[in-house]
Amino acid sequence: MINRVVLVGRLTRDPELRYTPNGAAVANFTLAINRPFTNQQGDHDADFIQVVVWRRQAENTANFVGKGSLVGVEGRLQTRSYENNEGRKVFITEVVADSVQFLEPRNARANAPSTNNYSQQPPSNNNNSNSYQPSAPNKGANDPFGDDPFADDSKPIDISDDDLPF
Repeated sequence: MINRVVLVGRLTRDPELRYTPNGAAVANFTLAINRPFTNQQGDHDADFIQVVVWRRQAENTANFVGKGSLVGVEGRLQTRSYENNEGRKVFITEVVADSVQFLEPRNARANAPSTNNYSQQPPSNNNNSNSYQPSAPNKGANDPFGDDPFADDSKPIDISDDDLPF
């Protein structure tokens, strides 16, 4: 039998990290995943998938990603149930992650470039090898598009959290 799930989406909030009485780390988060088709109004609907990750991967996820981060999750689908305060049985379906991949640099959400003309530089041999250093867009005679109106002008983009769909 096969029970494998592969998802790519954005976190709707920061992961919640807790520890079991035995000291095992567990993190919970929700992924927002756009559907590939539009509804009657022309908008993309999204699915919100609950994810649970354990041990060292849970600690890494809680420490290195936050609300809006793009992540890839591989794991298995699991259902469980419990009885709530009103005595009703509540069923929960969630993904138990075996792997969480961080799909963008740690500071990409804060410094999101407005164009795809940036590339990540290979790590240097200095002490700051984990930092993301964007390369400047290639402007000049070899630029087939000429002046790009969407090129990064090094000004910050002012977007509030209320404008984000997640």
